[in-house]
Order: sequence, then structure tokens, then C-alpha cells
Amino acid sequence: MRAGQAGHTLVELGLVLAILGICAALAVPAMGSLLERHRATAAMDALATQLQLARMAAITYRQPAVLCPSSDGTGCDGLPDWSGGWLLFLDADGNRQPDAGEEVIRVERAPTSRHLRVLATAGRRQVRYTPDGRSAGSNVTISVCGADGLLLGAVIVNNMGRPRRFRPVSPQPCPD
Repeated sequence: MRAGQAGHTLVELGLVLAILGICAALAVPAMGSLLERHRATAAMDALATQLQLARMAAITYRQPAVLCPSSDGTGCDGLPDWSGGWLLFLDADGNRQPDAGEEVIRVERAPTSRHLRVLATAGRRQVRYTPDGRSAGSNVTISVCGADGLLLGAVIVNNMGRPRRFRPVSPQPCPD
């Protein structure tokens, strides 16, 4: 190189690119788990928001409101799997299924990532709010699980109808 020219050699450029490639390869696994945690947080937030909306609808319209898993957006599924979406409707006749004439307030189709599973407590496959805002019956837990079968978080609804979020401190298996 001449004394008046400044620059980098091809060897220096290759060395810098190799170091950047190694750093990127080390960061990818950490980014994957970070992305999964963010997806779980988004799913729990969406679910908690819909539960609060269901409670407000029951109080506002003075009718029972039901939030249930629904893969097609027209009726409640009989399964505890909420991964395909959910449906919020007013249930005037109390049969826990949307009928003609009953108002469907919200339909969420596949609100979560395809990498997550959203599962409800085995005994309660839907959440029903009474006109006073309570969720009669036992507490219901809706768990958000990762592709590896570990629990990433949950939304728990108590008998008074209040939803709260839960995040495990240590790795736990996803409840069946």
C-alpha cells in the first residue's frame, strides 16, 4: 500500500466477517427463546383482555357472557384447546352456545403463534360470566405452553371473575 492511501485489506475484512458470523451463531438460540417468551406474553395479554371484555359485556348488557374456544368462529368447541381461537358472545338462554339472535361480540381466530399451545383446565372448557361480573364455579386456568412442552405462563380466572397472569419461575411441564 502506498503511504498516502488508507484502507483495509481483504484478510482484515474476512477476519471481521468471521467474527461477526460466530457472534451471530451464538446469539440465535438465545433469540429463539426470547421470541417464544414474547409470543407467550402476547397470547396471555390477548386472552386476559378478552376475559375482561367478557366480564364488562356481562355487566353492561345484564346477560351472561361466554368466552369459549372456537376454531371456526361460529360455535364453541368441546375441547380444552384454545390455540385455534375463541369466541365471545352473550348467552341469553344459558345453553353456552351462540344461537340465532344472540349477539356475538368478538371472534379471535388463531390469536397465538403456531408454536404455542393454549389449553384450559380439564373441568372448565369455557368461561361464563354472570350479569354481576362473577365467574361462577371453580377457578379456571388457561395455560400457554411452548413447542417443547414446557409451561410458559397462564391466565387464571377466580370465582369473582378477575383474570390474572402467572409466569413460572422454574421450568414446569405443561398440564394436560
